[in-house]
Amino acid sequence: FDREGLLHISSRYDGVVYQVTPTGNMSVYVEGMGVATGIAFDGEENLYVGDRQGTVFKISRSRQIYVFATVEPSIAAYHLAFGPDNYLYLTGPTTSSFDSVYRVAPTGEVEIFYRGLGRPQGLAFDAEDRLYVAASLGGRPGVVRFGADRQPELFLSGPNIVGLAFTPSRSLI
Repeated sequence: FDREGLLHISSRYDGVVYQVTPTGNMSVYVEGMGVATGIAFDGEENLYVGDRQGTVFKISRSRQIYVFATVEPSIAAYHLAFGPDNYLYLTGPTTSSFDSVYRVAPTGEVEIFYRGLGRPQGLAFDAEDRLYVAASLGGRPGVVRFGADRQPELFLSGPNIVGLAFTPSRSLI
């Protein structure tokens, strides 16, 4: 959702990001995103869209499209979230049990935040700035939490968890 309450939906099928009003009217927000996957807004309301080839696009409020960052071509930028440090965090699950969470600087430089998760997917930050990732840690599936020291801990056990979000009341859903 953007600040105006409009829902944005990426479509892997047609490479389009749709915008949906609270009354349910849907329109094309931007197209040409390859195989569009994860989306996230930064603090200035620019929209970031990942694609299956590892490209992260930045779309300005005026809908101009830029290539913001790229990760390994074998990694899809499936899941995106902005951290409290204004860095973009992303995951791209593979069949490996040693996948990474990437951290992208505001200038587009990519670094590995943590390597060693199985199928990392959805990610979100809580009110205390801790990162949560739907993934497996040491073969145990669930939700992995990272503190300021970047050390992972299995916060919640459970199979088939894909997406994460925090509500305004701080509940994890």
